[in-house]
Amino acid sequence: MADLFAPYELKALTLKNRVVMPPMCQYAVEKQDGIPTDWHFVHYVSRAVGGTGFIIVEMSGIHPDGRITNQDTGIWDDGQIAAHKRISEAVHTHGARIAIQLGHAGRKAVDANPPVAPSAIPFDAHSKTPHALTRDEIAEMVNAYREAARRAVEAGYDTVELHGAHGYLIHQFHSPLSNVREDEYGKDPILFGEQVTEAVREVLPAEMPLIMRVSAKEYVEGGYNEAYALEFCRRYKAAGVDMFHVSSGGEGPIGSNGGPNAGPGYQVDLAEYIRSGLQVPVIAVGRLESYEEAQAVIAEARAELVAVGRGMLSDPYWVLHAEEALGGIDQASLPKPYVRGFWNKK
Repeated sequence: MADLFAPYELKALTLKNRVVMPPMCQYAVEKQDGIPTDWHFVHYVSRAVGGTGFIIVEMSGIHPDGRITNQDTGIWDDGQIAAHKRISEAVHTHGARIAIQLGHAGRKAVDANPPVAPSAIPFDAHSKTPHALTRDEIAEMVNAYREAARRAVEAGYDTVELHGAHGYLIHQFHSPLSNVREDEYGKDPILFGEQVTEAVREVLPAEMPLIMRVSAKEYVEGGYNEAYALEFCRRYKAAGVDMFHVSSGGEGPIGSNGGPNAGPGYQVDLAEYIRSGLQVPVIAVGRLESYEEAQAVIAEARAELVAVGRGMLSDPYWVLHAEEALGGIDQASLPKPYVRGFWNKK
């Protein structure tokens, strides 16, 4: 029986444990140039020091206007590669593996003038009306994803994750709430995400797994359910996705927090549904800060990996503390300068 601390392999991605730090925007870029700063360096490297097996860098814009805000990171220009590579190399020295989430906020890009989307429908009454992408602009967008993936490989990332969740651009195309086009991208709402997947797959090494984050259901009238999500995941798997990072929400008044009734592990059933329906590995996420809850997801074989978000924001050493609490930490797991803080501290 596997547990949180068992190694895991997917193609050439070899992880020392099953714990993932999911992408969480830091809104910490200083010059609006998308280049990661010392804050990002310390933020990600400290979680590698803290024992995390797999770190996914926050959604980084594939276009300047694809960021949620101008304080977000980007990977739309070769001049941004060096700062990303500094992070990936340092994370590797501490035994962790690292990916970057590639995304475009679409109509939810608050600093874009105007934002873009499949259709000219604003997110809500307080949002700007987006420009509906033309076919030529869609082709340019697909290429922007391809080029961002190329830069990610050059920056030393172990893989990439496509952001197809939480109401951002790929999600906007496959959601009936935001895509009312009458062309092929409306008649086949999965087509855009499929083309992005195929384009990114073209520039990734064959042995590098491709991950996609998806919202498996929308918490709003007229939104889709998990059965529809299973079908678009089936298409994305065929196009080259090797693992799904299963979240929910992002359209309508309830975002990716799951609403007031969301408890620990509230999205694990959705991850398990995609996993069993497609026979594909998944990352489970959603209020899994409890060591015991996270352990149970792996021990019960409901997902291959567990993502711990808020828990890692409050504790960079969440993994080491989990190992200590769940059965005793191996001194070899600890950074040598920190041994005194854990070993025989009682």
